[in-house]
Amino acid sequence: MTTFVDRVELHVAAGNGGHGCASVHREKFKPLGGPDGGNGGRGGDVILTVDQSVTTLLDYHHSPHRKATNGKPGEGGNRAGKDGQDLVLPVPDGTVVLDKAGNVLADLVGHGTSYIAAQGGRGGLGNAALASARRKAPGFALLGEPGDLQDVVLELKTVADVALVGYPSAGKSSLISVLSAAKPKIADYPFTTLVPNLGVVTAGSTVYTVADVPGLIPGASQGRGLGLEFLRHVERCSVLVHVLDTATLESERDPLSDLDVIEAELREYGGLDNRPRIVVLNKVDVPDGKDLAEMVRPDLEARGYRVFEVSAVAHIGLRELSFALAELVARARAAKPKEEATRIVIRPKAVDDAGFTVTSEEFGGEPLFRVRGEKPERWVRQTDFNNDEAVGYLADRLNRLGVEEALMKAGARTGDGVAIGPEENAVVFDWEPSVMAGAEMLGRRGEDHRLDTERPAAQRRRDKQAERDEALREYDEFDPFE
Repeated sequence: MTTFVDRVELHVAAGNGGHGCASVHREKFKPLGGPDGGNGGRGGDVILTVDQSVTTLLDYHHSPHRKATNGKPGEGGNRAGKDGQDLVLPVPDGTVVLDKAGNVLADLVGHGTSYIAAQGGRGGLGNAALASARRKAPGFALLGEPGDLQDVVLELKTVADVALVGYPSAGKSSLISVLSAAKPKIADYPFTTLVPNLGVVTAGSTVYTVADVPGLIPGASQGRGLGLEFLRHVERCSVLVHVLDTATLESERDPLSDLDVIEAELREYGGLDNRPRIVVLNKVDVPDGKDLAEMVRPDLEARGYRVFEVSAVAHIGLRELSFALAELVARARAAKPKEEATRIVIRPKAVDDAGFTVTSEEFGGEPLFRVRGEKPERWVRQTDFNNDEAVGYLADRLNRLGVEEALMKAGARTGDGVAIGPEENAVVFDWEPSVMAGAEMLGRRGEDHRLDTERPAAQRRRDKQAERDEALREYDEFDPFE
């Protein structure tokens, strides 16, 4: 059964925003007390966060569909809906987030580093928040926005200081087992290592990590063997160690040819030319292996490599190797630029940036004008098109933003088609400039004339007071002697 997964495709869905509430305050003697609809809650985000206790993407291999909770709708009495709960997905240190096209969205390195993979939808405003001096009693509320739907690819690149590379059965697993406390699987057949193994090594005051990468063979960079699956685990390592087998039983192989093959695969993969290399001639405890190591060592040193003759079984040359690696790791760490504090960059919009664009297209031989922009598209998503007053409110917002003027400049005429949004999910309507919705024929948009009339109880009190005043006036004017 698979216990290590370093690449998965994840389908994430953020929570939808809750709808706003359209409500009118009602109580005894106050049948029309004004709008009191609350706002909808925000939808939950889907957040990827680095967790040091997680070492594989196996959970997402078995359950690739993840969804955050929706926001609750608003309620009467100015009660706002509850926000949706964020869904936090723990990922291993060194996880790279990519889109379906292979573009890098985030490189998550360091405990606690996070990335919002899907943004939750905004909650819709209730009619209490939409009320104004001109719109005293809105009979509508805004809908909540849908949350983002994203398909992302997660790739794990091991975060280690040193990478052991070489042919299968070269002794990499044996070497990491004696250099550190790691306990990899060790056997006498190729491809024993099927997953990268990590070990922590202490050499003097330097502590560093070593990664044992599954064996490489010719053509690994094109997908042969396991190389293509795990070559990416070498990318973050500061030092590369070529582990060469000096006691191989294959007659056509020797340490020099093995080194040339592995170097060719690393060059083909790319991005590793600047890493310092060390050559380890392993299995020198075998008599033939010792003789072969002494033969090839001058040639390797002539190429500029530092060469170490070791035996993982007999524990020969391990101390010198570990301190040499510690020296290279310390040098690589010192050469890294210091991390700067995160700066907040504010980029104000240009003065002439309207926040939307209008383009002319053709659909079915008829002109079609497409409006694209964050605000118009968001407003359309939040509009209840079954409510005439809400549609009129949308028309007012678009007009204030300058959409109607831009359509006129683009050559739109009455009856032309106008689409707001992308081609696959747009709202299309026939343009009627400066035409109010049917709800406004009774008065100004958003007003409730019932609020302008006197309440019945107050009117009755005024009528009774007027009758008493009239009776008193008649009594004062009455003269019994006439």
